[in-house]
Amino acid sequence: MDSLKARALAYHELPRPGKLSVESSKPCATQEDLSLAYTPGVAEPVREIHQDPENAYKYTNKGNLVAVITDGTAVLGLGNMGALASKPVMEGKAILFKRFAGIDVFDIEINAPSVEAFIETVVNIAPTFGGINLEDIAAPHCFRIEKELRQRLDIPVFHDDQHGTAVIVSAALLNALEIQGKTLAQAKIVFLGAGAAGCACARLLKVMGATNITMVDKDGVLHSARTDLHEQNRDLALNTEARTLAEVMPEADVFIGVSAANALSPELLKLMAANPVVFALANPDPEILPALAHAVRDDLVMATGRSDFPNQVNNALCFPFLFRGALDARAKQITVAMQVAAVKALAELAKEPVPDEVLKAYNLTELSFGKQYIIPKAFDPRLIERIPPRVAAAANL
Repeated sequence: MDSLKARALAYHELPRPGKLSVESSKPCATQEDLSLAYTPGVAEPVREIHQDPENAYKYTNKGNLVAVITDGTAVLGLGNMGALASKPVMEGKAILFKRFAGIDVFDIEINAPSVEAFIETVVNIAPTFGGINLEDIAAPHCFRIEKELRQRLDIPVFHDDQHGTAVIVSAALLNALEIQGKTLAQAKIVFLGAGAAGCACARLLKVMGATNITMVDKDGVLHSARTDLHEQNRDLALNTEARTLAEVMPEADVFIGVSAANALSPELLKLMAANPVVFALANPDPEILPALAHAVRDDLVMATGRSDFPNQVNNALCFPFLFRGALDARAKQITVAMQVAAVKALAELAKEPVPDEVLKAYNLTELSFGKQYIIPKAFDPRLIERIPPRVAAAANL
């Protein structure tokens, strides 16, 4: 780990601090260039945009510019680290947007004294951008922030921790269940973790046909008699006598963990139905390590959030391509239909032969649809070809 720490810090510091820079997209080497780039020439697009705001998409970078915005209250698995300390993560997000979908990003870290102040800040700067990606904002105020911004802005607003996670989890689960000979409609699904990610995943799975989902948080099963639930998770509560994870794990077909390290014991894993699916997505340490899970069950399909294990459930498979489709369609919102389109495109791609360049990128000799490969790899060049057109088509439905 010391080696990783040293390499990570050097990567971020050298040869110059940070991971982003702003590069000119137009020449600026002569007096003529300067007269076009700035005064007097720049006055012409200003007049055109003043006359018709839609011209901003024609004469500026608005249509290919996304804001990655946070308050730093839920940074990775580190918790409330504050706005400034979240900046390396937001810069990293920007790199992925650019690398995978050619989208430019400004990362914006906001010190806001209240939820209202955060919302107003985003609303006030929104004219600059073609889309807003909310990131690493704690529940439950992340729900209100996204809801109000979606209502008040005429550009796509997307909370990746919620809906990006939901898209990837749904795509991976569709394929995992198929491999295990099960269906979404029939599967008994248990979530451990009922925050932003867990709730969004459960809702999208319901839209896609799931009928038996039990949510469990640190206080136990989300049941209808609980008085501590809020408007963003109350609809997922069940009328049940079950109160603990141990009570709902017997004969479960699917376990999805978006909670904490080592939260799933081998004893509970043993209680699951034959041919189970286990998604242990806590980062950096999953709810159960793959080696331990496979030692307990030899019939499972497993995924984690880590790149050093098979079946990484990684939001990088979603947000660049979902935004690419939304920007290309000039969408006002990212709808459930657009999310479902991304899910289906991802699930289908994993069943196709894997190109040699993907194998080389991951130092593999072969890879095919099965228990060790249920979702495409992040460096698959076909993602940009497949997902954005499907998302854009869904935006126009």
